[in-house]
Amino acid sequence: MPRKRPGRVRTKNTNRREALKLSSMASEDYNVRPDEMKSIACPDCRTWRRIMGDKVLKIREHCISDKMEEGEKRVACPGSDQLVVIDIDVRRWQSEQNRLLRDAMPPENRRAAQQFYKPLPAPPAPVSRIRAEVTLETARQSYLAHRKGCTRCVGGQHCTDGGILARRYVLVLNQEPARREAREKQERQERRIARKLAEQWPAGRQRQWAKHGGEAVETANNCCAERAPGSVSEFWGTQVPLTPQDVEAHDRRQAELGKQYAAWKAPITVG
Repeated sequence: MPRKRPGRVRTKNTNRREALKLSSMASEDYNVRPDEMKSIACPDCRTWRRIMGDKVLKIREHCISDKMEEGEKRVACPGSDQLVVIDIDVRRWQSEQNRLLRDAMPPENRRAAQQFYKPLPAPPAPVSRIRAEVTLETARQSYLAHRKGCTRCVGGQHCTDGGILARRYVLVLNQEPARREAREKQERQERRIARKLAEQWPAGRQRQWAKHGGEAVETANNCCAERAPGSVSEFWGTQVPLTPQDVEAHDRRQAELGKQYAAWKAPITVG
């Protein structure tokens, strides 16, 4: 799409009036959109005229009326060559104009030309095609509910869905013994784990300790391996010394620390 060039100002003449500021006019009396041709309603003749120029903006030279009778002389409008100054925020003006256009638009024209309809929900899958956990009771209830509502399942005859539900019920009925045995095995294993965890709690430990005796267990444990020198028991660890190994070195160190502490606490005097 070719770029629209601004109109050229072919004359330096003006109407010798003070420049017209857009801030002093009504927002609907001019059009300065960046992607459109600039135009303005002439303040003298109140007709829309083009704004010429790129840097120096002027109202295009025009007559008072475009429709002249025969023999009449064209009279130039006093608003011709009027200097125009854009002293407004174009973006804010454009957003305000767009809002006014939306508010003035009739409700039927605000809707989009293309209507988008919400799609209808898909029909639910029949019971025979639902993939879920199948138990003996659910298979039986599904088969009986289908038989009750189906007119083609009479006697030993079944429709397509009824035959699928009947075969599923027979299959689950044949698998029920193995399923029950696996369920009981899992329950026994869960009870065993729960019993083992209960024995590991403090109450279980206390019962074990009271049953076997604390001193007897400690004596047997100490007899299994030699104790480290200075240790009281394998449970209690080594004996911690309560006195320093070198008493004189310890006293000297304590005296040095006392002198350092006294020097830090001494008041500082300024001579």
